[in-house]
Amino acid sequence: MKNYRILSLAALATIIATPLQAQDEATSLAELLSLVEQGRARDNQEETQRIAEFESNNADQAQLLDDSLTQKANEEARSTRLETTFEDNELLITDVTAQLDVRLGSLRELFGVLQQVAGDARGLFEASLTNIEYPERSQFLTDLAAKMGSSSQLASVEEIERLWFELQREATELGRVKRLPDFEIITADGNISNEDIVRIGGFNIVADGRYLAHNPETNSVAELQRQPEQGRFVGSTSALLAAQPGDSVVQFGLDPTSGQILGLLVETPNLLERINQGGIVGYVIITLGTFGVLLSVFLLVTLGIAGFKVNRQLKSETLDSGNALGRVLQVYESNKQVDTETLELKLGEAILKETPKLQRGILIIKVISVVAPLMGLLGTVTGMINTFQAITLFGTGDPRMMAGGISQALVTTVLGLTVAIPTVLLHTVVQGRSRRVIQILQEQSAGIVAEQSEKTAAPGG
Repeated sequence: MKNYRILSLAALATIIATPLQAQDEATSLAELLSLVEQGRARDNQEETQRIAEFESNNADQAQLLDDSLTQKANEEARSTRLETTFEDNELLITDVTAQLDVRLGSLRELFGVLQQVAGDARGLFEASLTNIEYPERSQFLTDLAAKMGSSSQLASVEEIERLWFELQREATELGRVKRLPDFEIITADGNISNEDIVRIGGFNIVADGRYLAHNPETNSVAELQRQPEQGRFVGSTSALLAAQPGDSVVQFGLDPTSGQILGLLVETPNLLERINQGGIVGYVIITLGTFGVLLSVFLLVTLGIAGFKVNRQLKSETLDSGNALGRVLQVYESNKQVDTETLELKLGEAILKETPKLQRGILIIKVISVVAPLMGLLGTVTGMINTFQAITLFGTGDPRMMAGGISQALVTTVLGLTVAIPTVLLHTVVQGRSRRVIQILQEQSAGIVAEQSEKTAAPGG
C-alpha cells in the first residue's frame, strides 16, 4: 500500500510538472519537487503582477468616469446655451422675414413671375431649333430661375433685361431663314461632317438634298436615317440651300410641327416594304399578275398582227397561207366543185382549226383574274390568324404586336385586287380582239357558202 501511494504521488507530480518539461526535465523526485516549487513561485509572482495592474486600471477607470461626468455636465450647459441662441435666432429670422416681405412688396410677385418665365423659356429654348446657335442661354436661364427661387438673392437689372432680350431674339429667329456655314452634323453612318446647313425658322433644318433632325438632349444636329421618298421634298432642300438673298420665292416642303409630320412621312413604308409585308402570298400574287400582264401583252401583239394580216387579205385577191383568212380561202379554192353542204362543213372545219390558235392563252388570263383575289383572301385569312395569335400571346396592350398580321391581311387583299382588275380588263380586250378575227372568218365563210348556194340554185348552175 505504501508503494502504491508513492507511485500515485509520483504520477501526480509528473502531471503537474508537465508544463515545466519544456524547459527542464526532472531525473529524480527531488528535482521534480524543486521544479514544482519554482513553478508555484512564478505563478504567485504573475498573479501579484496582474492584481497590481487591475488596481492601477481601476484607478484609471475611476478617473475616466469623473472626466466623463464633467464633460457631460459641460455639454448639457452648452446645449442649454445653444437652445437659447436658437430660440433667439428664430425670433430674429421671423422679424427679418417680416421686414423683407414689407420691403419687397410687389417685387415678390415679380420675382415669382421671373422664375416661372425663366424655367418655361429654358424648356422651350432647349427644344427649339435655334438652340444650336445659342446654347449658352440655357445655363443663364437655369441660374436665373435658381436665383429667383432663393430668398436671399435678387435679380439684377442686367439679368432682367437679358431675359427680355432672349425672349425677343427667339421670336425674331423663329421667323428667319438662316444659313449656318461649316456646321457640324452627324451623318447617317455615324460620322461627323462639317457642311453648310439652312435653318427654316423653328420648323426644319436641311442640308444639300437632306433633312436634318435636332436632338434636344445633346443639342446636336443629325441626318435623318431615312429621307422622304417623294423627290419633291428632297429636291426642295437643294433649291433652298442654293438660294441667295434677293432670289425669287423657293418652294419648300415645310413641316409646321418641327419634324413630327416629317417623322411620320419618313416612317411611311415605300412600295417595296409594303410588298414585303404581304409575305409569300403577296409574292405569289405579284408573280401571277406579272405573268398575266406579260401574257396579255404577248397575245395583244399576236392577235394584232393576225388581225392586220386578215384585214390585208380582205383587200387582196392573192391568197396568202400566212394568215387565218388566207388558209380558209384556200380550203374554198380546193373545194369549189363540191356541193354546198360539204363546202360548208369544209369551211367550218377550217375555221375550227384556226380558232384554238386565236384563243390560245386567253383562258389562262381569265384564270389569273379569278385566282388573284382568292389568293388575296388567303393572305387576309393568314394575316388575321397571325393577329389573333399575337393577341393570344401578348394581349391587346401593344398594337405593334398586331400590326404585322394586319399589314399582311390588308396588303395581300390590295395585291389581289391590283392584279385582278387589270387582268380582267386585259382578258376582255384580248378576247374581244380574238373574237373580231374569228368573226371575220365566220363572215367570210358564210358569204362563200351563200355565194356557192346561189350558184347551185341558179339555172344551169
